[in-house]
Amino acid sequence: MDMGQLGSILPLILLVVVFYFLLIRPQRKRQQEAVQMQNSLTPGARVMTTTGLFGTVVAVDNEDVILEVAPGIETRWVKAAIGRVVTPGDAASVEPAGQEAGLGEEGTKESEAAVDRNGDQDSSTKQS
Repeated sequence: MDMGQLGSILPLILLVVVFYFLLIRPQRKRQQEAVQMQNSLTPGARVMTTTGLFGTVVAVDNEDVILEVAPGIETRWVKAAIGRVVTPGDAASVEPAGQEAGLGEEGTKESEAAVDRNGDQDSSTKQS
């Protein structure tokens, strides 16, 4: 093999090595961690499925998990559908509807006043 051929094959070999270390290896590690988490599920654990449904593990059967999504409502899921175990610190607190949009009580009063002003303007234009 002469140096010209080696020089043309070397970039291809380097590309394969880079793909392995940047894409394939980290993906395998994440996949192994997910399988380990799914195999370590126990009743009472709070989980989130890959579709975003939250529930509490009631029972674990071979490859199935029974989740309680509401009091008295149980559903059967495949272990692979469990995305993560939710710890109490992960759950975000729910804020009142007015505060989610960045509006407090004052913001609501201001928006009501704006509607009244608009209503007054409309009624004044109708009277003219």
